[in-house]
Amino acid sequence: MASSKTTATQPRSAAPEIYSEVAYAYDGSLEGLLTAVFVSYERHEKPTDVAPEARLQPRLGQRVAAIETDPAKAERVLRGVKRTCGWAAALAVKRAACADDPDAGTAVFRFVRYAMDEQKRRRCDQCRKRLSCKGRSGMGPCPKQRGRAFSDITHPAVERLFRIARAVSQECEHMRQFARFQHLRGDGADLWFARVNPKASVVPLIMAHFVERMGDAPFIIYDEVHELAGVYDGGEWYLVSTHGNGDLQRALPRDSTDEALYAEAWRTFYRSVSIDARYNPELRRQFMPKRFWKNLTELQESPAALRATAR
Repeated sequence: MASSKTTATQPRSAAPEIYSEVAYAYDGSLEGLLTAVFVSYERHEKPTDVAPEARLQPRLGQRVAAIETDPAKAERVLRGVKRTCGWAAALAVKRAACADDPDAGTAVFRFVRYAMDEQKRRRCDQCRKRLSCKGRSGMGPCPKQRGRAFSDITHPAVERLFRIARAVSQECEHMRQFARFQHLRGDGADLWFARVNPKASVVPLIMAHFVERMGDAPFIIYDEVHELAGVYDGGEWYLVSTHGNGDLQRALPRDSTDEALYAEAWRTFYRSVSIDARYNPELRRQFMPKRFWKNLTELQESPAALRATAR
């Protein structure tokens, strides 16, 4: 009887992975960015780039993963940052998420991962409060470590986030100083309107300030650069995207009858308090950047001056 020869089937070799890196693309919102951070933990991935889909430029050999925004996941990440690193770090994350820097999303992601890893590496065996501490045995964040990650400004993951957040904070201060409102009335509408052109999408960060200042008066702050409007109806405020809808002011009522009078009075006051002998154009541009001038009432020519020039 002839013996049968059995041949073992050789396993096929797996196809080589073409993409060695991954980039996360989100919708550009704070919730989308924090969702991307959550997904990186969920998938056990460390993307090299995290950026809005409109600004992401994939590298050679980089796979792009589109991240769908999930507010519940974003809220979990934000709570974790507050619990682990404190309110200052959470505020810096919010500010950096509003920046126009192409690496702002990546900076937020790297900081959150670094802060969480620092908590995991804490040593409790020599701590005198290890028996009464709420974070003992890895059960929670260590109170002694709380905020320490954000204060380590020499670390690259912290230093970049700190710089971006500080620049956005300065832009918020510029908006609080240089936003000029005009009174609009007509077609049953009565509101105040301000047009701004910031370097970062800071309208969500400054709305609470103007709600407190304006009281129950409805107003709109229109960011013409990012095509975003903050609308306050006298009770609640919300954000409205104007992308693809043209200039928002064209759809609003015209200036009220008293608006021209008040604007001229403000220009007269501005000129009366100026001191010609101490005029310093360089210092003026330093404290009042020229990109804001086109929306400042006091720097616009009055209608009477324009008519005199036309003659």
